[in-house]
Amino acid sequence: MELKSYFEKFLREIRPTDTQKDECKTGHTTLRERLYGDDSLKSIIVSTFLQGSYRRATAIRPKGDKRSDVDVVVVTNLNKNEYSSPDKAMDLFIPFLKKHYIQKYEKQGRSIGIELSYVDLDLVITSAPSEAETEILKSAAVTTFDTLDDVEDWRLVKSWVPLAERETVDAEIRIQAARKENEWKTSPLWIPDREAHIWEPTHPLEQIRWTSGKNARCNKHYVNVVRAIKWWQRVHHEDDRPSGYPLEHIIGLTCPDGIKSIGEGVTLTLEAIVLNYSAYAAECKTPFLPDHGVDSHNVFARITDNQFSKFYGHVQYASKIAREALDVQTVGLSATKWRELFGDKFPPAGDDDNSKEEEPKGPFTARSQTGDMTPRKYG
Repeated sequence: MELKSYFEKFLREIRPTDTQKDECKTGHTTLRERLYGDDSLKSIIVSTFLQGSYRRATAIRPKGDKRSDVDVVVVTNLNKNEYSSPDKAMDLFIPFLKKHYIQKYEKQGRSIGIELSYVDLDLVITSAPSEAETEILKSAAVTTFDTLDDVEDWRLVKSWVPLAERETVDAEIRIQAARKENEWKTSPLWIPDREAHIWEPTHPLEQIRWTSGKNARCNKHYVNVVRAIKWWQRVHHEDDRPSGYPLEHIIGLTCPDGIKSIGEGVTLTLEAIVLNYSAYAAECKTPFLPDHGVDSHNVFARITDNQFSKFYGHVQYASKIAREALDVQTVGLSATKWRELFGDKFPPAGDDDNSKEEEPKGPFTARSQTGDMTPRKYG
């Protein structure tokens, strides 16, 4: 069964809390204000914007005392040919970091990590965009603090209106205009890779745009399907890969459009991974998964053949449990199976905020074999 009310409660338990979201906002807002106000940097900064799972609304609640993390992209006017060494470009930000984040920052492979007591920030530096795209990168659609959780109508267009400006007199006119405009086609940005000593293309705006479109095509369920499957992995296979964005990417490639519930989306996605990548698993090979907007970038480049084979086996088993949970026609057994998949954050039978799922009437034919419905420990 789909158990809508159960999934609603489950999602409230695994999404970042309101406090955590406020801490993320405080952290990235303060960082961006300081960047724009810094005398040594403001002349080279073209724009800043949010990226990552926080912006795409696919983040899950941090575990235990771990902090939330937010990625902040800083678009600069630095020419990557003049700053051929990634370290050289990053070093321009060191005086700023020493002033505001002394002993709290560290250079990483593709970013500068900033560890605060309440949130982790990743400062991602990019080289100069084309002049034609500078206006786009300064637009409200790009620089907004709103995430895909905050707004359901986000589009990469000139007239898009952030929430904070929707009470103005001309807001409705702009909102209507935004719905009719064609979305901008943007080019990748270049970020420094300190390990490879090169600049590499990345397209965070395309990842956001793609996710927003996918969520709309999935009746607003897609981002929650991602959250649910991320949570499944944390519960049962926390230290395994793929994780983070690579896991989100393969979910996006396999989640069908038009899903009508989170339970259906989770089940069909897991089953599609099993079906679509069976040949790779049989040969113990990792598939090449091109990134959105950068076909040459393999999102699974750092996933070993053994890691993918292990992941595939986990998904095979999880897909069977999800199918049983979706197909069984009693609330109690369905909740038990979903709880087996997602752990104790999924409500037990009867714990659904007093909202009662309707029991089906009449005969039922399962879409596939459901197997033994006796609860068992996840293997």
